[in-house]
Amino acid sequence: MTDVSAPTTDPAPDPTRPDKPARAADRSRSGLFRAVWRWHFFASFLVVPILLLLATTGLIYLFRFQLEPLLHADLMRIDEPGANQVSQPYSAQEAAVAGAYPDYTIVSMTEPLEPDHSTRFSTITPDGETRDVYVDPYGPEVLGSLNPDTTLSGIAVRLHGELMVGPWGDYVIELGACWAVVMALTGYYLFVRGWRARRRARSKKRPGSALRSRHGLVGAFVGASLLFLLVSGLPWTGFWGAKVQQLATDNGSSMWSTDPGALSDPTSTLDESLPHSHHTDVPWAQGASEVPASQGDPDGNVANVDTAVYVADQEGLRHPYTIAMPGDEGGVFSVIGYAFDAPSDEETVHVDRYGGAVVSTYGFDDYPVLAKVVSQGIGLHEGRSLGLWSFWGSALSCLAIIFMCVSGPLMWWRRRPAKADSIRAPRGRMPLKATPVLVVGLVALGVFLPFFGASLLLVLLLDQLVLRRVPALSGWFDVT
Repeated sequence: MTDVSAPTTDPAPDPTRPDKPARAADRSRSGLFRAVWRWHFFASFLVVPILLLLATTGLIYLFRFQLEPLLHADLMRIDEPGANQVSQPYSAQEAAVAGAYPDYTIVSMTEPLEPDHSTRFSTITPDGETRDVYVDPYGPEVLGSLNPDTTLSGIAVRLHGELMVGPWGDYVIELGACWAVVMALTGYYLFVRGWRARRRARSKKRPGSALRSRHGLVGAFVGASLLFLLVSGLPWTGFWGAKVQQLATDNGSSMWSTDPGALSDPTSTLDESLPHSHHTDVPWAQGASEVPASQGDPDGNVANVDTAVYVADQEGLRHPYTIAMPGDEGGVFSVIGYAFDAPSDEETVHVDRYGGAVVSTYGFDDYPVLAKVVSQGIGLHEGRSLGLWSFWGSALSCLAIIFMCVSGPLMWWRRRPAKADSIRAPRGRMPLKATPVLVVGLVALGVFLPFFGASLLLVLLLDQLVLRRVPALSGWFDVT
């Protein structure tokens, strides 16, 4: 696509032409500009579809608590309780679920967020499928169940993370995210270096100049936000995230809230109270730490979910709670306090199922430093920290990214001749030999983002060994 090995050199200055060096230097700067533009252009073929998907699914997930109750009002909403109606004990609601679905295993319960919301019990079917069962707490009456992965926001989450195809989808998302970083950085360079050209084009009312200007202005606004979203999303990735977590673990740290206290974990993707690590993978493995278990007398008093709620109240956790049920006979009730809007409030109390004593507590203050940083970053990434500022900031960022994904290809389509014999890519060569700082930057980015580094080498090999050796391809891709 572009020759990065060839330096951009200026002709020797002519003493009879004093303005010659200035024009040569200008050509050098122009060549770098067009080379960066070329990288920006070709990166968009991979990045635009992935960013469009991530922004759209992210917007859906952001509004999940507004969308899902509308789409599933028969399950998630109940009539406003009357003055004489009293919410039934959670143990009675749990018994109603067990009676309606005797083959299901109840793994967690989430309290209603509002008085007109139902109680949600996350369960596992005999086939291993996750089902959320909804209960009217004033009955108690089982309203029905659904698979949270098949809801609109559940599908959005799976598309956002792995394209619904497993690890290979995760790798594609990670590759696109790596090149999106390049898109953002090159976009800022083009915006700063090209502002005079855009201003001249608008003053002369050239076709497409208004869209180009808007593309640059919106990109300048959303670029920093995009970089933050990309970097804060890297801990989720299957390669970068896994390798960094392994490195952190080997050095006595962790990116996640590695609570050593629970033996079961909630499963619902719709849970608004859980820290990210609680509803994807079992986070209860902190090196050699032993997993606390119930220590009470199995033949004595046996606690239930209401006991766990009472104990959590005494510990000062925030409602609504999510309670993970004991995973086995030695397990504990794990009461997770509401911390959706404040990662620093994340706290879990583990309650002995025999007698109701507090086995252990684990909260934000106990996280490794790296986990604290990641937790706060995820809170901002998901638009759930800093109140409405974060929420609407994330929403506007998603909309701006969607605009960029649409306006970019549209600009290319408008400037491309109707009967073009090539893709009409910008022509330019990266002056790497003449710009060592650029080489250092690319190497550093390739090391920090291995998927970018590996794919960059593949692109360069393809360029040198195929595109430049096949005239038809060289012409179509505008190889210089």
